[in-house]
Parts: sequence; C-alpha cells; structure tokens
Amino acid sequence: MKLDFTNKVVLITGGAGGFGVDAARSFASKGAKIALVDLSQEALDNVAKELSLPADDLLLVAADVAKEDNIVSYVNKTKEKFGRIDIFFNNAGIEGVVSKLADYPSDVFNKVIDINVKGAYLGMKYVLQVMREQNSGNIINVSSVAGLAGMPDLSAYVTSKFAIIGMTRSAAVENAPLGIRVNAICPAMVNTRMMRSVEEGMAGENAAQAKAAFEQTIPLGRYGEVEEISSLVMFLASEEAAFITGVFLPIDGGFTA
Repeated sequence: MKLDFTNKVVLITGGAGGFGVDAARSFASKGAKIALVDLSQEALDNVAKELSLPADDLLLVAADVAKEDNIVSYVNKTKEKFGRIDIFFNNAGIEGVVSKLADYPSDVFNKVIDINVKGAYLGMKYVLQVMREQNSGNIINVSSVAGLAGMPDLSAYVTSKFAIIGMTRSAAVENAPLGIRVNAICPAMVNTRMMRSVEEGMAGENAAQAKAAFEQTIPLGRYGEVEEISSLVMFLASEEAAFITGVFLPIDGGFTA
C-alpha cells in the first residue's frame, strides 16, 4: 500500500502528545503540510525541532480546545496559512482521574467532557465549515475501546469516548454527500503518558503490576505502540479508504474480540 500525502494539509489537535507527535511525523514523511495544536507552546516548539519542516509547511498554534474562541482561531489560522484543510486528526483528550462514579469529582468530570467531547465537537463544527466549502475532507476522531464497553473507575473518560462514536456516525451521514469522510479509531492500551497515568491511578507505586494486569486482558499480550496508531490514521486518511466512512475501528490487540 503506497500512501502519498504530498501537499495535503493535515490539522492535528493534541499535537504535542504521543499520538499527535507520531501522526505529525508520519504524515510529514509522506509530504504533508502540518498544523499542530496543543495547549503548550513550549511543547509545540519541541515537536517542531524534531520535525524540521520548512516554515511554509508547518503551523504551530497554542490553544485550549475547551474554549470555542481558541478553536475558531486554530481553524482560521490553518486556513489562512494553507488555504484549505484536507485531513483533521481530532485527537486532543485527557483521561481524568481514576475514581468510582459515586466519588468522582464533578469539576474533573466537567473538564473531561469539556475537552474530550465539547472540544471534539467544536473542532469538527468549524473544520467541517471549511471542508464543506471545499466539497472534500477527511476527519479521524479518537474514541477508545472505552467507548465500546463500560470500564470501572473511569466514568468520565468512558462517557466521553462513547460520545465521540455518536458524533462520528452522525457527522459521517450528514457529510458523505459532500465527499467528506468521518471515522473514529478505538485504541486499547497504548504505551503513552496517558496509560502511565491510568496505571498509577489504579495501583500507585505498583503501576508496573497494573500494566501487567492490563496486558493479560489483551489477546496479543502487549500494549500497542503510537506508530501502530499512526498507521491506522494514515490509512483512514488515504484514498485506500475512500469507501470507508462512519466506522469506529478498534485497534486493540484483540481486546474487544
């Protein structure tokens, strides 16, 4: 399978996190122009050093995806610099805390929903306005295996990832007649900062034991790697997946089998 994204404009939120950084690296290696969005300008600058892209091919936008004006800004800046948005990797998200629902802090629950649900919705809303003008585009949202089944002690995160699937399916149906595809990926456990946080929340100093226990729930016996996530994202963004829209694809080592 040959993937070519020469001169395609790829907008990535959560651009300084594990999935975002590797996706940026992967798309750039195939000729894409990259717009990266993250909360931290310093983190974005560090990613830019690694990517070493020409200034004409890279945009960095420090933004809070829980704030609508920030989302309008990153979409407008991307369009102003590159003239279009071909691919939107709607990736920004947080895990919240590990807690029983009966004890879950309301402020943390609201923050998870603001970033993971509201941020994803508003990102799609304003990116779709650009893509509908183009009559083309491709959106890849990030759900989770936690969006396919209930999981203990992660109620806010689970709620947010179920919501992503609903938004993905609705947006896919609405926008397919305009040549815009919308899909979601559903990773299981992947070696990222987020999973380190969950492991520590579950087991404290015994986080390594939590990781081993999680691995036992995966038929392939290991966590995924960010490079494997990027491979699926790039496939869905490519013409190889031209007849795929409205799906939510597990990438989980058999976890949901």
